[in-house]
Formats: sequence, C-alpha cells, structure tokens
Amino acid sequence: MSFTEVYVSRRKLKSVFFTQIDKLINWEDISVLIKQYYSKGFSVAGRPSYSGLLLFKMCLLQTWYGLSDYEVEDKVNDSLSFMQFVGLQLEDEVPDHSVISRFRSELTKKEAFEKIFEQINVQLENKGLIVKTGAIVDATVTESPRKPKGKTTYAVADDRKEEQRSEEDIKAERKQNQLIKLTQPGVDTEAAWLKKAGKLHYGYKKHLCTDDAEGMIMAVTTTAANESDMHHITDVVDKSKLKKGARVKADKGYASTANRQALNERGFKENIMHRAVKNKPLTVWQIKFNQIISKTRYKVECTAGSMKRWFGAATARYVGILKTHTQHLMEAMAYNLYRSPGIVAKRHY
Repeated sequence: MSFTEVYVSRRKLKSVFFTQIDKLINWEDISVLIKQYYSKGFSVAGRPSYSGLLLFKMCLLQTWYGLSDYEVEDKVNDSLSFMQFVGLQLEDEVPDHSVISRFRSELTKKEAFEKIFEQINVQLENKGLIVKTGAIVDATVTESPRKPKGKTTYAVADDRKEEQRSEEDIKAERKQNQLIKLTQPGVDTEAAWLKKAGKLHYGYKKHLCTDDAEGMIMAVTTTAANESDMHHITDVVDKSKLKKGARVKADKGYASTANRQALNERGFKENIMHRAVKNKPLTVWQIKFNQIISKTRYKVECTAGSMKRWFGAATARYVGILKTHTQHLMEAMAYNLYRSPGIVAKRHY
C-alpha cells in the first residue's frame, strides 16, 4: 500500500462513499468498454496519455459535486480521496480541463456514454439494485441558459398537448433558428420553447424510465422541450429492456389509445392513468385506479427532483442535443450510483 493510500484511508468522509462504489462496480469491465471508443495512445511529449476510465471517473466527480472541467482538475489535485478514486498517486500529473473536454466530446460523438450507462445498470441489476418487473415514465425540463432574446411568438409548444407540430410550424422554427444563428451567436438553436403551467421555458426534455421499486433510472432519452411527452413513451420504455409482463405506469399526460396499444403489443401491462375529456368525466373505477397508480408513480418525480437538488440537473451545461443527452446520461449514472449504497444498507436491516 502506497503512502497516498495509507493517508487517504484515514480520511473517512468522502473515501467511505468512494470505497462503497468501488465494491459495487467492476471497473475493469467499464474500462474494457471505454477502450472500444477511446484509445489513449501517447501525448505530444511522448508520454502515455490518461486512461479512459480515469477520465470517466473525473466526469462522475463533476456530476456528483457540480464541478466544471476547470474545477474538477483543481479538486483532484487538491483532494487525496478524489485522487485515489480516479486511480492517481501523489506523484502523478492530473489531466487538465482540455483533456476532459476532448474525452467527453469524443465519447459523445460515438454515443459511448449510452453503452457505459447500460453496462453500469447491468451490474446494478445483477446485484438486485435495479428491478425490471415494473416501470414508471415521466419527463422533466432541462433549461438552457443560452436562450434567444426578444419576443417568443414562434414555435412555442404547450406541455402535454397531443397534437404533433405541423409542417408549417417546423418550417417557421427552422427559419427562426437560421435568423438567430446570424443575429444572436451563442444561442443554443437545438433547444426549443415550451409553455408549462403558464410559464415559458427554453431548453430540452429529459424523458425518464425508472423502476417502480426504488426509482432507479433504467433509461433516458432527450428531445427538444417542445416535443410532446405523449409521443415518446415507447422510446424510453424500449431502451429500458423491461421484462415481459412488466407494469408500465405513467400519468394522464400519456393517456392515449395509441400508447396503451403500443405497450400491450410489447408484452407489457399498461398502467397509464386515465384522463377526463369533455362531456365524459372519470368513472368511480377510473378515479380509484388513478389513486392506486399515484401511490408508486410519485417515485419518478422524486428521482427527477433529487437530481435537480443534488446535481443541478435543471440546467443544461452544454450546447446542442447530443451534449445535453450526455449530461442527462451522466446524471442518471451518478444518481443510480449515489443511491446504491443506501439501498444496500436498507436491505441489510
């Protein structure tokens, strides 16, 4: 055991959590996977470059502690527990912010974070921490600070509307985005406006599918904010790889004949809450059904709310839908790992 390891073992506050994560996850499997998408090679000076696993762990630290590329570089330099977690010794150099940024961009381009998320979830499922016998679906908004200035009289969608955007709306939005690119550099034109509860939001939607046991995240998809939840339930459910016969719960915003039929055709039991329509109020049975679903459906809202409080997940850190999806995936991985030691401890009582 090196001097660093001996010293860090005495600093319990952060190192206990990192030790718990290291016991839960087989990092060698994750390292092998990352190597398929990121070849470290050699630096300009001829020294071996940093391993992909080291850089991925720095990305995890960023998400857990709300750090920028510059800040995580400084923290790993300053914190022995951070240094040990990523696999560095006192005499090793810490990757600078530009290396982290290039790593994240390369894996985003190759859609590798999706594969890493799946691999981590497989390991958690094998330990019984993710249970795929039931699921809950919901969506939450990730606001972009890079919003256009001026009046928002174009392409504003109302949340939970069934209607698809018309071709005219799409053409108008593209035309407006072209104008914004020319007149307002720095605006994220892949984001979109959404009107929710009377308030305007600009950004993206994070569509979540969690298990109904602990609210652990099984799948996540990302769309522009003006995309209706109604049309994306099967996207996120398909990615979750649920077991046949699983119950899929969702609130009344997803209520449609098409969604119910699609879930049934996939071999799932649809548990979408019922929605009253004009001249057709809910029956006593439908009201009771909604109450039963609400008793577990709240877990996905707790998951989304926890990510916002713990990781600042309500705000987009990057520009563009691909990079924002990477952020959503990192938040999902960070959440599942953060929750896992507590679930293990609870089950031992």
